[in-house]
Amino acid sequence: MLVEENRISYHGSVRKVYERIKADGMTNIWERYEAQGMGGDPDRRCPFCQAGARCDLCSNGPCRADASKDKRGVCGITADGMAMRMMLLRNVMGASTYHYHTAQTIRTLRATARGETPFRISEEGKLRSFAQRLGIDSSGPVEDLALKLCDFVEKDFNREYGQPSRIVELLAPPERQQLWKELGIFPGGIYNEMMRATSSCLTNVDGNYASLALKAMKLGVAMAYQSQIVNEYCQDMIFGIPRPHNMRVDLGVLDPDYVNILPNGHEPFLGFALVQLARGEEWQEKARQAGAKGLRVIANIEAGQEMIQRWDMDDVLYGFTGNWIMQEAVMASGCVDVFVSDMNCSMPIDPIYAEKYRFRLIPVSDLISFEGVTERIEYTPEKASEQAAQLLEMGIDNFKERRSKVTPVTGLPYSKAMVGFSTESILDALGGKLDPLLDAIRSGTLRGVAGLVSCTTLRDTGQDNHSIAIAKELISRDVLVLSMGCGNGAMQVGGLCSPEAKELAGPGLRSICEALGVPPVLSYGTCTDTGRLADLLAAVSEGLGGVALPDLPVVATAPEYMEQKATIDAVFALALGLHTHVNPVPTVTGAPNLVRLLTQDCRGITGGLLNVETDSTKAVDMMMEHIESKRRKLGI
Repeated sequence: MLVEENRISYHGSVRKVYERIKADGMTNIWERYEAQGMGGDPDRRCPFCQAGARCDLCSNGPCRADASKDKRGVCGITADGMAMRMMLLRNVMGASTYHYHTAQTIRTLRATARGETPFRISEEGKLRSFAQRLGIDSSGPVEDLALKLCDFVEKDFNREYGQPSRIVELLAPPERQQLWKELGIFPGGIYNEMMRATSSCLTNVDGNYASLALKAMKLGVAMAYQSQIVNEYCQDMIFGIPRPHNMRVDLGVLDPDYVNILPNGHEPFLGFALVQLARGEEWQEKARQAGAKGLRVIANIEAGQEMIQRWDMDDVLYGFTGNWIMQEAVMASGCVDVFVSDMNCSMPIDPIYAEKYRFRLIPVSDLISFEGVTERIEYTPEKASEQAAQLLEMGIDNFKERRSKVTPVTGLPYSKAMVGFSTESILDALGGKLDPLLDAIRSGTLRGVAGLVSCTTLRDTGQDNHSIAIAKELISRDVLVLSMGCGNGAMQVGGLCSPEAKELAGPGLRSICEALGVPPVLSYGTCTDTGRLADLLAAVSEGLGGVALPDLPVVATAPEYMEQKATIDAVFALALGLHTHVNPVPTVTGAPNLVRLLTQDCRGITGGLLNVETDSTKAVDMMMEHIESKRRKLGI
């Protein structure tokens, strides 16, 4: 059976609740994963599927391809074309989902500027500085400026094919822009790029793996600058720039004697509205009258990550549970009253858990739907307070039934992680300039920097095992890690975002942690913060005298990538020119020319390279070889 302890999770809390799930006879992600295996191997799948050499896009299929025999699809497409076409379709799904979030953020910012939401523009300086970077006149009332910013970015999103994106022109490093123009991958508006990428994947349109790979990179560039950077910076304007503070993490933040409302997904809007209301004594008294000790909003997955990066913990925003594979464990804890599902990371199995463990499952996005669930609230910025109040009432109404009929899992642990790092807060910690960080890199105290942008997966190892192994290996070799995505949840719950984790770091990194009072892994946000990281790297490049991004002692790693967003992040990292480690091995192994392009030839095209080593020590060996070669090239 897969359900050996080491294949469940790195985290003891999850392993403990798994025992409850198993005792209750509940279907669960671990046993479903094992059931998909073949020949007694939980990780083995159809060899054609696992190699990316299959296609079912038309009625002549499904087809299988074998590059060694030049066996092609009915239309004549090669194994390379099949694998890259499917990769591009995944990229489109990832980019479109990222941009859906961005569109909702702009919608919220516009309504907030008009005074129609419970939110306010809390970071006027961020608004004015970002507007200046985009060439917008930043004078005048803050509300008017926010509306001008919304108009500007929406116009750019819709820019026609062949019209270069102004956002990319104004934000991306000049050296990258020139290269992207030479390669024909400088994007226009993201809506047109998504349309053209999708259309290219139609049967008998583009079967050329190299062409499809370039289109993927073009889409990745559009996504990073137009979706990710715009999204996170505009969320900063409303909800605050992330700044370092402590946060309770792990399943022990769930107390069965409280009404617990869990925002889940990627959009934090209703989560913030819930906290604002729940901090009022009126709502706490309602919860006490229902027999609870009080009312709490518990941050969950990436919506929760957006929240905890920006707002301090208290007895209402009490803590953060973890990443998406913990979802069934969270639900089976017997502590949940309302599970609020926005546009990402809510599992189709959730209704079965809602029925068993007596909580309300409420979709709050038009994208989300569950079989058998008809109750829903679709987020509307102008109605955010009203909708949050509905959700709080649901939780209070649910408490008595849940508390009387479900035995909770008790004794679950929690710890504290330092969260809330951003470019601004890193600069603040360094005295307002990047110079101390750059000096540490020049001197060799820090060998380099790694951006860990990851999901979490069960393939090959249990939840978060591989991510934590990679991070521990990197920090032991004096590489500072900036963590994002569900991988960030792994770092937080796994203890690596605690200042005490400095003891696991090499001597150089440890000295920096001690001097600044920070952990060796900096909690840098969600997967959407990949764009924020790219912006930071551009600042590092400039600070080192205009060093080209591919020549920086920097790597990207996705130790446990899982879904479609992660694939477009990796493609963007290649376009940015980064050494990019991904695990598990992507489903392209049946495409030899594509494998060679990604793992070898790409270095001569963009400067980037895909590292697909599955052993954590060997993978970091390869990353360190890259970092040290770049240090030698820079003469440091």
